[in-house]
Amino acid sequence: MKYFYLFKWFIQAKFFNKKTPLQSVIFISDACNLRCRHCNVVNDENPNIKTFNEIEEELSYSYKLGARFIDFEGGEPLFWQDGDKTINDLVTIAKQIGFFSTTVTTNAQQPFNALNADSIWVSLDGLGEHHDYIRGKGTFEKLMENINGCHHSSICINMVINTNNYTNVGETIQFVKKHPNLKSISLNFHTPYQGTEYLFLPWKERKETIDVIIKMKKQGYPIINSVSGLKAMKTNKFKKYCWITNFIVSDGTKLPECAGKSLKMCNECGLCMAGEMYSLMSLKPDTVFAGLKLRI
Repeated sequence: MKYFYLFKWFIQAKFFNKKTPLQSVIFISDACNLRCRHCNVVNDENPNIKTFNEIEEELSYSYKLGARFIDFEGGEPLFWQDGDKTINDLVTIAKQIGFFSTTVTTNAQQPFNALNADSIWVSLDGLGEHHDYIRGKGTFEKLMENINGCHHSSICINMVINTNNYTNVGETIQFVKKHPNLKSISLNFHTPYQGTEYLFLPWKERKETIDVIIKMKKQGYPIINSVSGLKAMKTNKFKKYCWITNFIVSDGTKLPECAGKSLKMCNECGLCMAGEMYSLMSLKPDTVFAGLKLRI
């Protein structure tokens, strides 16, 4: 049934220009326990914390649009609670509604060994001081403690590459391969939202870093990105299909695609999913396989 749905979705999108989202990202709160250098989401003064009923409505809305994969994000989503409801209750209701898989993205500053999502994405910005530079002193040590204490079958690392950590990419990929609790790593690049421009990696260094990632991918390292998708990200000069993901931000605003488009940031976008979407719609076999392996 899942494969039939995906095949039908692709035919309608590719040949009939039907813009139906395949995945949804729901920001369930903008409260967080960190103040990361790159972040433009956290709301210290008056954080938005959605109720269980509000999130259930957003899940139903996204499912009716056509989305079948759901990512819960924040802020820090593990902080979310509504009475006796926790993040696991959101995972449960998403599966009951019919989503094929659920993902939670966490900064791993608190234990997540009881999390029931199909996949857990841990934000890691390089090893040791590289991570601490972005997230704060001691955050790498705490992250490692919680990774070591969790034996979930699908813990994936998400690394955002910037001017501080790009020289540490190779070591981080090697670290993921060696760690028994980690399944894979996804690589992205910093998008220079206002106030964070100094973290934007120049194009020359981006291309060189992508070449390193591609070489390691071909050597068998557990990198989620496809080679075709990575090559597209060297220039960002490709057709964007960002409507494949719809977003619902922490104040409840529903966006049909990435907020970066309205801010005219597509040409500087570092979200490698954009390259993956382009390569998928271009029927690149390695991207199709990578997507199925990740989601199904």
